Amino acid sequence: MRNRKQNGQIVRIGDRWYVRYWERRNIGGTVERKRVTHHLGSVETRGKRPPADIEKEAERHMATVNGGAIPADRIVTIGDFVERVYLPWIEQHKRPSTAKGYRDIWEDHLKPYCQRVWLKDTRTYHVQGWLDEIGKRSLSRNTLKHIKSVVSAIFTLAKQQDYFHAENPARDTAINPGAAEPQETYAYSLEEIQGILARLPEPAGTAFAIAAFMGLRYGEIRGLQWENYRNEEMHVTRSIWNGRITDPKTRKGRAPVPVIRQLTERLELHRLRCGNPQSGPIFANALGKPLAIVSLTSRYILPTLNRCEFCGKSESTHQKANHPYKRDSRIPEWHGWHAARRGLGSNLYRLGVPDMVIQRILRHANVSTTATYYIKTAADDVRSAMTKLENRIAEVGRSQTDTIGTLETILESSNSTIQ
Repeated sequence: MRNRKQNGQIVRIGDRWYVRYWERRNIGGTVERKRVTHHLGSVETRGKRPPADIEKEAERHMATVNGGAIPADRIVTIGDFVERVYLPWIEQHKRPSTAKGYRDIWEDHLKPYCQRVWLKDTRTYHVQGWLDEIGKRSLSRNTLKHIKSVVSAIFTLAKQQDYFHAENPARDTAINPGAAEPQETYAYSLEEIQGILARLPEPAGTAFAIAAFMGLRYGEIRGLQWENYRNEEMHVTRSIWNGRITDPKTRKGRAPVPVIRQLTERLELHRLRCGNPQSGPIFANALGKPLAIVSLTSRYILPTLNRCEFCGKSESTHQKANHPYKRDSRIPEWHGWHAARRGLGSNLYRLGVPDMVIQRILRHANVSTTATYYIKTAADDVRSAMTKLENRIAEVGRSQTDTIGTLETILESSNSTIQ
């Protein structure tokens, strides 16, 4: 259908000027002809006629409308595009955990502000307004960056699919500069790892040892099979997240990981306890299916590590005790499975292992990820480094004294020169 050229009608509503025109739009999957009202500016003059600048703005906007090349079936609201196009595309092309994260950002942060906004009319100041409102909450800087990146990804796909023709409106926006810095992530020390392993029952102990001494993600641990374990190496071939089997996160994630002696001993004992299987899941439930790692956390790890200092009971069974619960600080604290992966990177770094080698062990796509997020410098490392600097300065000072003379001689010479 050929679109008729329109001039639009300028109208005043309250203290604002608008231009009205007709446009064919996609409403819930059906193309309908709708009356559209576009804001032009505030009323700043007396009289019923619009001023010249408002008329010029109306002409500019109508030229855009008349010259628009977006098909009617692709003129949709942001909410329709995200629900019907963007999220299904993400679920098809991204990992399940990534898709869930994107959907959560849309549902929890963006949807209330922009679901009814027309996609093709969105500009940078609209996106900046959403980010400003979201930034008023107590969200970290990294969370706000993730929200902005999702907005940018929405409009990138919209341009690729011919739903949007302008410049990506998220490009020149900024997040709240006063937002809180992200909390520092945790990495277990070797002492904490040994303390945890000494207390955990099986199979939680072996699963945690794999996380701490191989750096596997918990989805990869759940996906391990006995066929993957051969020649003192573990070949990571799959990951299971919320019951969905996927490939490892990156191409480098498929690389085999060496198994150290202490872990080999644990794995062989675990195999014997399971009846010496040669195939199937390394961690299996009663039905022989891959065991949910989250169940190890709730059933074994937390009850073991969160115990009362006075009676030794776990926090979950402490309700009937005749004294308040106080966690035993002598027991290492649980910081999650990924803290074991970060711990491996940090512990290898403290042993002098180069960043590039740690990257290969953790199977990251690039070394910057390893250095930024997986190598944690402890306070003892900082003190040790400064002690080395202190000792080196002393050595340099002694060598200069031996070469030039004693400090007293230098001072006497300086004083005589000044006099």
